[in-house]
Amino acid sequence: MTALITRDELKTRIDAGTVTVVDTLGGSHYEQQHLPGAVELTENQVADRAGTLLPDKHADIVVYCSNPACGNSQAVATKLEHLGYTGVRKYREGIQDWVEAGLPVETGVRA
Repeated sequence: MTALITRDELKTRIDAGTVTVVDTLGGSHYEQQHLPGAVELTENQVADRAGTLLPDKHADIVVYCSNPACGNSQAVATKLEHLGYTGVRKYREGIQDWVEAGLPVETGVRA
């Protein structure tokens, strides 16, 4: 099972620019709202896009989806780990928790 990260720790790392955040919901969910700086990577995209989006297999990476009931983040984390990524953690509470805490989100598609 993938190691977890708390909301407070994740916010600190986002603010410091020391983590790559991965939104595993994708599509319209990503466009509507995502964590600051998050890249979009869904389970069916990992094999084709992970190497480009996440070139450093030893970087700190945090995956998230909507809430603890959502399995997307664990599915992506597992695939990344099988590809040799060593710094993957999961924000289990997801964007629902982030928004409910009043933290900022971004909208739209990243260029």
